[in-house]
Amino acid sequence: MMPLWVEVSVAVLLIVSSVFALIGAIGLLRMKSFFQRMHPPALASTLGAWSVALASIIYFSTLKSGPVLHGWLIPILLSITVPVTTLLLARTALFRKRMAGDDVPAEVSSRR
Repeated sequence: MMPLWVEVSVAVLLIVSSVFALIGAIGLLRMKSFFQRMHPPALASTLGAWSVALASIIYFSTLKSGPVLHGWLIPILLSITVPVTTLLLARTALFRKRMAGDDVPAEVSSRR
């Protein structure tokens, strides 16, 4: 049987992660442009994944009476891949807007 503090902390962390997912979904719906829509879900899903991972680590470490750290693998990989994916999606959307002739910021040149 799990101690009460473990059950409460796991439940709170899971509720926090669901709140982050809801905030990301609301942000996705409310933002008007693609560039604005990229930020809320990326940040919220990453924070939600960290909360779920922490809840998993607490629960399974208590269950096995020892540290279980492999739960960190998913949020660490998300923290690496989400910013890269966001950057690639933003650059692709900006390129497509430039090719369509839309009014977008000028390309930054690396030459001086």
